[in-house]
Amino acid sequence: MSGAESPCDVVVVGGGLAGCEASYQLAQRGLRVRLVEMKPHRRTPAQTSDRLAELVCSNSLRGAALSNAVGLLKEELRRVGSLALRCADETSVPAGGALAVDRERFAEAMTRAIEAHPRIAVDRREATEIPAERPVILATGPLTSDALAASLAAAVGAEHLAYYDAIAPIVSADSIDWSRVWKQSRYGKGVVRGERPAEPERAAPPEDAAERRDDAEAGDEAYVNCPFDEAQYKAFVRALVESEKVEARDFEEVRYFEGCLPCEVMAARGEQTLAFGPMKPVGLTDPRTGRRPYAVLQLRPEDEAATAYNLVGFQTRMKYAEQLRVFRMVPGLEEAEFLRMGSVHRNTFVDAPALLGPVMELRALPGVHLAGQIAGVEGYVESAAAGFVCAVLLAQKLRNEPLRPPPPTTALGGILTHLGRKQPTYQPSNITWAHIAPLDPAQGKLRKRARYEAMAERALRDLDAWRAAG
Repeated sequence: MSGAESPCDVVVVGGGLAGCEASYQLAQRGLRVRLVEMKPHRRTPAQTSDRLAELVCSNSLRGAALSNAVGLLKEELRRVGSLALRCADETSVPAGGALAVDRERFAEAMTRAIEAHPRIAVDRREATEIPAERPVILATGPLTSDALAASLAAAVGAEHLAYYDAIAPIVSADSIDWSRVWKQSRYGKGVVRGERPAEPERAAPPEDAAERRDDAEAGDEAYVNCPFDEAQYKAFVRALVESEKVEARDFEEVRYFEGCLPCEVMAARGEQTLAFGPMKPVGLTDPRTGRRPYAVLQLRPEDEAATAYNLVGFQTRMKYAEQLRVFRMVPGLEEAEFLRMGSVHRNTFVDAPALLGPVMELRALPGVHLAGQIAGVEGYVESAAAGFVCAVLLAQKLRNEPLRPPPPTTALGGILTHLGRKQPTYQPSNITWAHIAPLDPAQGKLRKRARYEAMAERALRDLDAWRAAG
């Protein structure tokens, strides 16, 4: 029986992190799921394979420490049996204080788990409108097709919101001039001089604002460093600003997620913006000179074998020819082979506080639930968490059980807090401590790290009690 013909209790549209997690959690709770995924018939511009749960922007799931909000969220997902976290742990690559994965192995593991589940049928076709079957979970992510987005906009009676994300290029490790770069953790830990090490340490430095915050708390790890002197840096910034970019179509309003800006947008904000952002040289010493460079562009390995490297923080909307010209100005990348060029892509999401009810269901369209980035969460881990929460609440509803959302003191509960918190202009967000209920004032005023650790301890205690109760 094909996926389209299989009987089901729930239809899930979208085979990304949120859709896969939701499908798995529903199936684990005894419900039959039909997962509708448009690949291989159609791909978005950012996708390169036909696997489920393809990670297109980065291989980093960010900080692992419990003093980080996203680190707490990952630990909570582990404890509740998340498929995404299980596969991430199984396919992780060394990344110090962060969790990073081998993208291909991760997607393969997720695809195998979904396709092998006896209560999940994968239906490989494009959904061009909201399915008539109910209930349905829309988990189509930031690249929801124009047709489905139009169907959703018509159903809720409001314009869907859109901003644009950009992804960074990837270069072949063999094409890097290893005599011009070095590997070093910040503040002098783990320097590797001169040639490429046989067994390089690997790390997952941040690509967006939330990852930079996590990194500051968890501690930086060993990167590949491409050093600039002042003249090289200023010429590079000028080239970024003056480069030809991919322009939006006339009817598109381009609004970027502030935490994932294209490098040329940052460069246009001021000559020193990059030097105080992704190119900051703080804590780095070039072993060839014994001095701190004026600026540094950092690289992160893409796979366990470190055969390819990502230009950290250099997501871009430059035209391909311009990327080749400008990025080959980077010391060590003069003859770089680009395995993937940077590109822009749309991110579509709804005004969740206005449109979604307590079970992540559209008020205007009963039986239609939203999960993942289309609801307004941001990030891999948050998308999986939203899929988990949506599935749990829907399963409780379908089994006529009392609704028991994760406690607001947990990071999983913080996902719901964000989706329900009204803002002057609703914007997607990574998980932050501000999404989690504050500590009892009776505990007194604590320093930041101690406060976060106390919130994490309370969250895990409350999560375990929530699990035990149901």
